[in-house]
Amino acid sequence: MIRPLGKTRIRLAWAIALAVDAIQVPADLSGPMGWFLGAGLDLITMIVLWAMLGFHWAFLPSFVTEAVPYLNLAPLWTLAVALATRGRGEALPSVPPPPPSLP
Repeated sequence: MIRPLGKTRIRLAWAIALAVDAIQVPADLSGPMGWFLGAGLDLITMIVLWAMLGFHWAFLPSFVTEAVPYLNLAPLWTLAVALATRGRGEALPSVPPPPPSLP
């Protein structure tokens, strides 16, 4: 069973993914230095998200495709976090059903 994640951890992962994608789009359009910045940022992002959320298969294609020029203009880290956190929020405590009423 996959362990549930806290709301704070999920929100922080979303914030990191959105920030990295927002940084990488203009950086990739700025030339070779932007590509090197993006490559280092991808490595750091993958390590941080794995530490926060645990391993998920969606992080691997995001990391690999970010190395392809112009393919990394899509928000792949945001998509990966969406897939990795889907259905992993904290479970609400179960409330026992009310006792049957007597006629």
